[in-house]
Amino acid sequence: MMNIFKVGEGFDTTPILLALARNPELWDQYKVRKEYEGTPHGDMSDIWVRYNSFDKFDGDLKKFNGPHFPVWYPAWFAMPELRPVVMGLFQRFSGTHLGGILITKIPPGKRIAPHTDNGWHAKFYNTKLYVVLSGNPRCWNRVLEEIVVMKTGEVWYFNNNVDHEIYNEGDTDRITLIVCMRND
Repeated sequence: MMNIFKVGEGFDTTPILLALARNPELWDQYKVRKEYEGTPHGDMSDIWVRYNSFDKFDGDLKKFNGPHFPVWYPAWFAMPELRPVVMGLFQRFSGTHLGGILITKIPPGKRIAPHTDNGWHAKFYNTKLYVVLSGNPRCWNRVLEEIVVMKTGEVWYFNNNVDHEIYNEGDTDRITLIVCMRND
């Protein structure tokens, strides 16, 4: 596998899942990703932890996704359980710049439609990691021709600059922490 592969396992997701349960108001505070015309993300919910300052969003998503210095969103401060995970990954994978961080939730029977992330952020932050906080055996990720089922507690690298999709055919939510970073 060249575009998606496991880089860790055995991660204890309980502290972050508990933090999510304690902070349900954080879901979908920023709905741009799931509501723009033609979005592949319409079926999911997310929590923005780090990205371009939302104060800079003027309705032009392409401009908003352009070059920027990411900032911390309220979720970072509401869920200190994220800090050792994010900073540990950044150190372990020799990051030089920390990019966007999201938590995504795909309900049963829903999906992230096929798409390619080809904007500035996806190119500049050239390492994208998934920490599977809650998975199930019937949720699969496809990157080009490669298909994997990610288990709870696993960490995966994947190339989001090529065609990919996720489909949750299971009976439970699929929740993932996504950490983007640059490696020089």
